[in-house]
Amino acid sequence: MKLFYYPGACSLAPHIVAREASVAIELVRVDLANQTTETQEDFKKINPRGYVPVLEIDGEFHTEVVALVQYLAEQSPRSTLLPAAGTAARFRVNQWLGFVASELHKTLSPWLIRKDAAESTRQAVRETLAMRLADLESQFKAQPYLTGEHFTVADAYAYTVLSWSNFVKIDLNPYPGVRAFMARVSARPRVREALEAEGLVPVPEQA
Repeated sequence: MKLFYYPGACSLAPHIVAREASVAIELVRVDLANQTTETQEDFKKINPRGYVPVLEIDGEFHTEVVALVQYLAEQSPRSTLLPAAGTAARFRVNQWLGFVASELHKTLSPWLIRKDAAESTRQAVRETLAMRLADLESQFKAQPYLTGEHFTVADAYAYTVLSWSNFVKIDLNPYPGVRAFMARVSARPRVREALEAEGLVPVPEQA
């Protein structure tokens, strides 16, 4: 399998899940500005929509974070990344995936990333995000991860989107539970591996 990614973009979520699930993937970096891969392929031929992530499986290309993280987790059914289909636990994970996709990801991006967004739009987005962050804060004050004690695909996605807060100047200091969640996920060894592989944190020097 190949994962077409851009460092720190939403493709980080399936990257994290693949590592947590011990699923072997080949990383292919994409230059989104020029729509080319690191091997000089025309990315628009891989994904005409022009965005990452894309997962190549047996020559077929698949997109959308919510679908990809579930597929990758299902390759490791004994992990706690994704509860069994039809269970209440799976239902809760799916609800949080939907929340992250619609209430965080598509609120935060593109409106706070686009330079041409009106200030009135930016302010409205900040107010909405404040409510969503307060919702997350209540969750993380009660438990370490979105659905309880176990790290799931929903947490990988939430962590990825929330990691953009510095870039778009969203202050997480008023949300100590959210900050603790981010630190908790960052400390996970497989997450650290993903961050190092994408060049988002320095690789430690070998003694």
